[in-house]
Amino acid sequence: MTTFGDRLTEQTRLRATPLCVGFDPFPDLIPSIFGPKGELETLERFFSAVIEELAGQVPIVKPQIGLFEPWGADGVALTGKLSRFARDKNLLVLIDAKRGDIGSTAEGYARAFLGANAPTPCDCLTVNPYLGLDSLQPFADAARTNDKGIAVLVRTSNPGAKDFQDIDCSGAPLWVRIGEQLVGLQDDLMGQSGFSSLMVVCGATWPEEAVRLRAILPGTLFLVPGYGAQGGAAKDALAGLLPGPSGHEGGVVSSSRAILYSKAAAEAQSLSAWRTAFQQNLQASISELRAASVDVAGAR
Repeated sequence: MTTFGDRLTEQTRLRATPLCVGFDPFPDLIPSIFGPKGELETLERFFSAVIEELAGQVPIVKPQIGLFEPWGADGVALTGKLSRFARDKNLLVLIDAKRGDIGSTAEGYARAFLGANAPTPCDCLTVNPYLGLDSLQPFADAARTNDKGIAVLVRTSNPGAKDFQDIDCSGAPLWVRIGEQLVGLQDDLMGQSGFSSLMVVCGATWPEEAVRLRAILPGTLFLVPGYGAQGGAAKDALAGLLPGPSGHEGGVVSSSRAILYSKAAAEAQSLSAWRTAFQQNLQASISELRAASVDVAGAR
């Protein structure tokens, strides 16, 4: 198997889009045609249908495990089941779990998501760096051994990110110092494509920071949340990505609610009508990113 960085680069070029669709289950927003609100079976039917619609359209999906966990062990098990189904449909899977710990606990988290027989299998896992580099090492080791990736929080999209990430650390904000500390991991996980299996999270709401972070980590993949419902513009979401043969690459731009829960899809009275509405919404996002890619490339 090729590295995660190489697989993502290949799929991004093949689909000609860096769009990543997040799986955020909000029971009140799921159309009634999928079943009673709040039931786990409704979530399974809905996200299974979403996967069918995304297959061949985007390179990767991102289940948010924290939004499945309110259903307890069954919700976590469903995350694993949907991940396996998505991978069967040739979609890469990035589990958004933001794990981070030290020693044997970190190794346990790594086995749970990045291990060869992981119960919640994925191609990449979000991780929290704030316990230090030794807390990232078990995840990096598992990623290297099993051709997976890790996505490290660096400059997140939420307004409160500045509370800690902007703290001055010897002349530079903390998020810059974290980026500098990740250069070694970038190089250790480098693939044939020129992109590492290390990914960093940098929100669409911080385009100038994305440019600065790209200068620090030229071969690292970017995970860009905040596009769509969270207010990040398409051109800003592409700020840290790089022009490639099929549009921007070197990372993915994540959107969940804006794609999953359009008004037309919510009002659909049949599965056929829902599919039509979903595809129209999906293609609108893909087209918006493609247009922005052309504009950004022209501006450069």
